[in-house]
Amino acid sequence: MNFYKTLELILRTKLPCTKIDLFEEFYTHYKSGGVVFEESYVTKSFSEPSYVGVCEVISPKDVPKRKNLTARDGQINLLHAVAHIEYSAIDLALDAAYRFQGLPKQYYDDWLEVADDEIRHFLMLEKLLGELDAKYSDVAVHNALFEASQNTEDSFLERMAVVPRYLEANGLDATPMILKKLKKLPKNEMVSKIVETLEVILQEEVEHVKKGDVWFRFACREKNLDTEVFFEIIEKYYPRGFLRPDNLNLEARKEAGFSCSELKTMAKREVC
Repeated sequence: MNFYKTLELILRTKLPCTKIDLFEEFYTHYKSGGVVFEESYVTKSFSEPSYVGVCEVISPKDVPKRKNLTARDGQINLLHAVAHIEYSAIDLALDAAYRFQGLPKQYYDDWLEVADDEIRHFLMLEKLLGELDAKYSDVAVHNALFEASQNTEDSFLERMAVVPRYLEANGLDATPMILKKLKKLPKNEMVSKIVETLEVILQEEVEHVKKGDVWFRFACREKNLDTEVFFEIIEKYYPRGFLRPDNLNLEARKEAGFSCSELKTMAKREVC
């Protein structure tokens, strides 16, 4: 089985169930040593995310709001929004392994492991949607995460800065706020299941950001750059990137590899 050719097939696959089946077959072969890295494989640019045709894609500002989390519709909107992030993250992890060649094997081990985690997270959320008689694709989605992969497809350094160390790290801040709201609601079985699922995802996402931190620092060393270049990259793509410094999950970010100096810049105060 060929590494890049198979990943390209998986990335182009639209139906979630088929994509997951293809990945699981590929990953089994990869872990057993049955996958060959092709030499000088020409990677492709993707003009649209794989979920086009499965989900309706709209502007981020038009995505349904996650209101009234005690009601079925509110719970579906929340679960669907998080499921879409996790589904997008599957392709982001696979694309990181597909797009950047000539790196240490540990790099590919790391991002395939992340993809495997994201699949498990997606399936956990999909199961909860099913318990609410809903499914992934029932709610319109945005393609902001796909656009981030497009913007950084020509730069390993920028990809590691933008996707794991910015976008995914923002999830470390956002998820505790969602959990706080959920834990204030009257207790019921579905709310408890959502809380339990989000807590699992939050803890495991720390490891994903940490992997991104390792490879961001690797890229900086390769280019003889100071890691403070992170802020220049984020300013390039997200000029209003750190607008809510009081909501930073400082402990999770430190665990994921952010330095006290970086956290001070983000929080605009001493934090360590």
